[in-house]
Amino acid sequence: MKIYRFLTEDDTSDFCHKVSEALSKGWELYGDPQYAYDHANGVMRAGQAVTKDSDTPYTRDMKLGAQ
Repeated sequence: MKIYRFLTEDDTSDFCHKVSEALSKGWELYGDPQYAYDHANGVMRAGQAVTKDSDTPYTRDMKLGAQ
């Protein structure tokens, strides 16, 4: 089974570290990174989809980041 996550963060090095950590845990990039202006907070936000093959059966309450 393939599981999916969409990582988001302010467009800072914290976002890069979040994606790098996911990659180090076996997640793979899926598609292009996304950027959008967050009007409420006045900052750019970045997002990146990642996927990972998993032998654990999917349940809605699973913690995707812990996989």
